[in-house]
Amino acid sequence: MTEEDYKNGQVLLIDKPLTWTSFQVVNKLRWEIKQRFNIKKIKVGHAGTLDPLATGLLILCTGKQTKQIDTYQGQIKEYTGTFTIGATTPSYDLETEIDQTFPTAHISEELLKETTQQFVGEIQQKPPIFSAIKKDGKRLYELARKGETTEIKARTVTITEFEITNVNLPEVEFRVVCSKGTYIRSLAYDFGLALKSGAHLSVLRRTKIGNFSVDNALSVDEFIAKVKSE
Repeated sequence: MTEEDYKNGQVLLIDKPLTWTSFQVVNKLRWEIKQRFNIKKIKVGHAGTLDPLATGLLILCTGKQTKQIDTYQGQIKEYTGTFTIGATTPSYDLETEIDQTFPTAHISEELLKETTQQFVGEIQQKPPIFSAIKKDGKRLYELARKGETTEIKARTVTITEFEITNVNLPEVEFRVVCSKGTYIRSLAYDFGLALKSGAHLSVLRRTKIGNFSVDNALSVDEFIAKVKSE
């Protein structure tokens, strides 16, 4: 691709690596494009954040295509991952340490699969306190890290598919298809409650956004190699 191609607008599919923030991916790719074509400025943005502890599909838009970011953000998403049953964390994932443990002896594969049905359709969900949502001008995770508690309003989200794909307690693998704004960490927490136990998200991978699949995405290193060869 040429400098003009990037400025006119490209949709880039990137497989986000573990521990990277979505912004780190954007900044790295923007820097590589600027270096390759010796340009001072190029717009690059992502269509939907992935947590640092998640991997998978990140859609990046360049140049004029950044105007379409909202279109991609609104599309349905598919995730796969692992819930760890019998313990919760304040962040609902591995960002924080386990704070409570719960019994799991009563949990069978049948109960796990039955319980998924409670979450299919339109549901009310509270975002995690450790999230990037803003309240009174501050991001919730900033308040959470200071130990401040705040009331979070539930929001309506839609889960169209929720299946358990493998059970090896305490680990339970799943696949979810859901609307924009769904927090899989909150789903893990609520799923644990519904099981009369506890749960947190230990692995998360975004596999699809609309018709885009992570199978067609490049790693950051693959993209850098591609840009340098252009």
